[in-house]
Amino acid sequence: MAKQSIRWATAFVFAVALPLAAHSHPGMAATKEVKTAAAHAGMAMGAADLKMAQAHLQHVVNCLVGPSGDGYDAQAENPCKGMGQGAIVDAKGDAARVSRLQAAAMEARQGMNASSVDEVHASAQKVMTSLQADQGPSA
Repeated sequence: MAKQSIRWATAFVFAVALPLAAHSHPGMAATKEVKTAAAHAGMAMGAADLKMAQAHLQHVVNCLVGPSGDGYDAQAENPCKGMGQGAIVDAKGDAARVSRLQAAAMEARQGMNASSVDEVHASAQKVMTSLQADQGPSA
């Protein structure tokens, strides 16, 4: 009976501590969101038609700015849902990183307004290169 109580207590501690630990490191959430956004920039680069390429760039914006950010589209998919509040928000405290992520979001928004697939691909390439360079809190 005592062994079972110790097991339950240990399980309880881990069940409570792990989510708290994950929330205590917003930079880790930002890193996951940046990686996901970079993957969608790559998908935009590989998209054959304008609409699909622009849709993937919207996913990039949604991951970077989060649900309360400039340019977030609730009608579009948010592949970063549940990871954090958006990479820009989750990177707060690292001004240089926030600036880089804001520039990537701006470039993605420009690509979403492009009139040709080639222009969208060019913007997506810039976004992906920028995001791949930003793979950590002090990258």
